[in-house]
Amino acid sequence: MREIKILVAGAGASGMMAAIRAAGLGGDVTLLEKTKSAGNKLLLSGKGRCNLTNTEDLDRFLKRFSKNGDFLRDAFKKLFNRQLMDFFEQRGLGLKVERQMRVFPQSDRSSGVLSVLKKELERTGVRVVYGAEVSGAGIEKGKVSCVKLSGGKIILCDRLILACGGASYSFTGSDGSGMEIARSLGHRIVPLRPGLVALKTKQGYPRRMEGLTLRNIRLKFSSGNTQILSETGEMVFTSSGISGPLVMTLSGRVIDMFEKNGKACVEIDLKPALTCQQLEARLLREFKAGAKKGVRNVLKTLLPLRMASLFTEIIALDPMKKCAQIKQEERERIISFLKAFRMDISGSAPVEEGMVTRGGVSLKEINPRTMESRLVKGLYLCGEMIDIDADTGGFNLQAAFSTGYLAGESAVLSA
Repeated sequence: MREIKILVAGAGASGMMAAIRAAGLGGDVTLLEKTKSAGNKLLLSGKGRCNLTNTEDLDRFLKRFSKNGDFLRDAFKKLFNRQLMDFFEQRGLGLKVERQMRVFPQSDRSSGVLSVLKKELERTGVRVVYGAEVSGAGIEKGKVSCVKLSGGKIILCDRLILACGGASYSFTGSDGSGMEIARSLGHRIVPLRPGLVALKTKQGYPRRMEGLTLRNIRLKFSSGNTQILSETGEMVFTSSGISGPLVMTLSGRVIDMFEKNGKACVEIDLKPALTCQQLEARLLREFKAGAKKGVRNVLKTLLPLRMASLFTEIIALDPMKKCAQIKQEERERIISFLKAFRMDISGSAPVEEGMVTRGGVSLKEINPRTMESRLVKGLYLCGEMIDIDADTGGFNLQAAFSTGYLAGESAVLSA
């Protein structure tokens, strides 16, 4: 029986896994990559450490997706976190589980993950062609028949798996061009927006604190009657706003809220473990113990130095005023700032700077049991190309590996 000829466009996490699975099942697989190397974005993930999955249970895992998480149930039945970990460990890559159940290579190097995938591509006989940019696909009688490369070359195929990525970190080759191919084949593209991205503020305070990290704080984003409350964690000031784990995790929902209502604000609770009453009691003790000190010197025990200086300016308090002279109304202003340092959100960094792309090929047009297009037979879509995105913590990479695995398997086994 003739081998099924399968072309995979894009050598990222989902594309490599799709090619490996399809070739392992006997497919004649060629992996086309537009750049000169595979796994460009994979190498950057987890700050170069590659947070490849998370050990949360299935139901909690699915809730980490901003929407449409249930679409992944079939893909996760084929390859979920434990199976993915086994895949790498059985091929010699040691893994470890860190806080918040995040899984990393023991080496703390994403290159170890890529090395396993490249060796497996070679072992299963996948042909990898670099510098091959797919610009379109040919359709005959409603079925994929070939792909067209940007140089004009045409390659015949029985199946095509589009794994071209989203539009974030475009310098890695993930520039949204795959979306245009899918659109040309009749697919609807849910508008692309940045996910896991820094937010901008109207106020200029962040520029003066650029690079300063705040730990053990909590954020509350508000717009009209809608509020989004973060967990306790970390954020960092940037030249134009705020970033860090807490901000990026909630950024997608905040952007949606901002775009819907035309406004949004954030309140930073700098002391979430203390109530206003407890803070007042502490201030009274500190002021009494340092009665002859300037108020800024006492505030430095509660805040980083750079923030303490800005703090007194924002609440219009003389930083040299002696603690013994601080009035109740001034204490209330201090407490209000510590519990709700407010800034107005003005937008976000562009989609190119987001860690992931939100939006993509509409899930209504993809069969979740196979990842095959409902519009074009023999066309499969996976990874960041589809309208799926999640929090930080390994969830997005797991989705990429799982949808790629299912697409590769289906491309070989489907009639």
